[in-house]
Amino acid sequence: MNADKPIVKAVTFDLWETLLFERGGANQRRTAARCKNLAQALGKFGIETSVDQLASALNETISSLLKVWDKDKDVTHLDQIRLILKCASKGSVTLKEEWIEELSSAYVSPILEVPPYLNPDGRKVLQWLKSRNKLIGLICNTGLTPGSGLRRFLSEEDVTKYFDMMIFSDEAGIRKPDPRIFHLAAEKLKIKPSEVVLVGDNLKTDVWGAKNAGFKAIYLSSDAGRDKIAESDPTSLVSLSRNLGSLREDEIAPDAIITSLSMVTKVIKELELQVF
Repeated sequence: MNADKPIVKAVTFDLWETLLFERGGANQRRTAARCKNLAQALGKFGIETSVDQLASALNETISSLLKVWDKDKDVTHLDQIRLILKCASKGSVTLKEEWIEELSSAYVSPILEVPPYLNPDGRKVLQWLKSRNKLIGLICNTGLTPGSGLRRFLSEEDVTKYFDMMIFSDEAGIRKPDPRIFHLAAEKLKIKPSEVVLVGDNLKTDVWGAKNAGFKAIYLSSDAGRDKIAESDPTSLVSLSRNLGSLREDEIAPDAIITSLSMVTKVIKELELQVF
């Protein structure tokens, strides 16, 4: 390779716990808002159900989703709503076409009612990458909030302008660490996987997944104090996703380990100095 040619053409980011953080208790408050909104929306269509019933149905739905996600697959948020209705009504209520807009809004809007917040270093790092003419991507495993809601939030935060592409698992139908979602990102950016770096906080889905797909990987570790702002709710989907399964930590080898997003700039400079 020509030593004058940068080996990093694009940097892709994980979203949750990398670019976005949660405030304490946000997971529970957002869940409560989602159930309340759904109950109100269903009431408009003559379907009486309590917030508690919907909360129980949502828990059942999450159990079903975890089985799907464990296979690195995903479903749309409308499929999630269908599951919730099925669980809440014991199969007696199915989603009707004329309900979709109202129920979708009720389900998605809590991301704006109980918003996460941008990593304090995020905007500066994105600006720096743009100044270096790097392509920037986002590869996100969604939970209950779909890509459409996350796009809206990121747009309101005025950061979508930095991204050349965004991939959300509920829209792609596949999840990290499936190599296909990483390859899809490289295809959208029109570059080779070896020219892409992934930055993420999850050893399995981000680091191991990216490396298996031919990307380079920077691990944003929770060591050295980042755990003070990282998701600490053990029941959250973010926390559950950190389970390595059959993998061992020593089997996963990131190209670099950082403890704050600001360190990305230093690592990218170092990677560009490497000659293969």
